[in-house]
Amino acid sequence: MTRGPTPDEGERGAATVLGSFGIIALLAVVLLMVQFGTAVAARHTAQSAADLAALAAAAALERGNGSACAEAARIAGQMTVRLADCEVEQWDVVVAVGVSVALASFGRREARAVARAGPADE
Repeated sequence: MTRGPTPDEGERGAATVLGSFGIIALLAVVLLMVQFGTAVAARHTAQSAADLAALAAAAALERGNGSACAEAARIAGQMTVRLADCEVEQWDVVVAVGVSVALASFGRREARAVARAGPADE
């Protein structure tokens, strides 16, 4: 006499399947957090480079506008970022930089930052 499977026997392996889905979901969340961290780090790098390039350009402004922007380009190159723009507005220098960041799921993007430097207002 053959008997059918008991209710417990029909669910064999269900915990393994659910556990696998849980691990896949956890892995996806971790990878997303890594991508977000990479983007934030690139943004901070760009802002630091923009700040330093603007300060260096403002210090070199007494030698002329071209010299100030050349100094900003030199600093940006040393910080391995791209100088996107350098403008002199009276005694202020506005510098924009970009840094390329590879995001696996979104391709290659650019983190941008702008900084202004000049004499302090009194």
